[in-house]
Amino acid sequence: MDTMSRKPHKGYYVNGEFVLAAHSELQERGAPSRTELKNASEKLQKIGQQLLMLPEHLITELHLPEALEEAIFDAKRMTKVGARRRQTKLVGKMLRRLEPEALEAVLGALRVEHGQTAKKAKLLHQAEQWRDALIADDGMLEQWIAKFPGTDAQQLRSLIRQARKDAPETEPGRAKRHGRIYRQLFKTLHLQICSSAETSL
Repeated sequence: MDTMSRKPHKGYYVNGEFVLAAHSELQERGAPSRTELKNASEKLQKIGQQLLMLPEHLITELHLPEALEEAIFDAKRMTKVGARRRQTKLVGKMLRRLEPEALEAVLGALRVEHGQTAKKAKLLHQAEQWRDALIADDGMLEQWIAKFPGTDAQQLRSLIRQARKDAPETEPGRAKRHGRIYRQLFKTLHLQICSSAETSL
């Protein structure tokens, strides 16, 4: 393919391979310095590491070159640290050969996945806060039901009552070991919060 006939993209070439400037954070000027090339290479390595964390079906949906896709799957299957590290470096090098549009698609998938992970963490934190508040204060149950009207109030009230008795007394200075009902209360609250979040989308 004649690269001269294509619409120019902001970036530079490393050993004849194009690296998108949007991801190298280079300014539009002359040839990049050795430090800038090294930094760009390290960023591609990090992108490769993040790719390994994606579920396989998302990797497949990116329609990457077959050799790169296989390299990623091989790295995901490796258990030895040294072998996985070497394979990850290979993935990073292969990312340099991607067209800018393909590399942007990869970064887009990573942003989506990171956003979902952050959302899951937020919902877990909310469930923890509600659990502790409901156990500590009877008045919080009314607030919960107002916010989540689909709740089985009788079941939740029973779980809260049992959870208050669920943690055995421990010696001073030691954390309480919470039991099954305490965990079940958290699960119930988390499911309700997740269901409400999905409905609001």
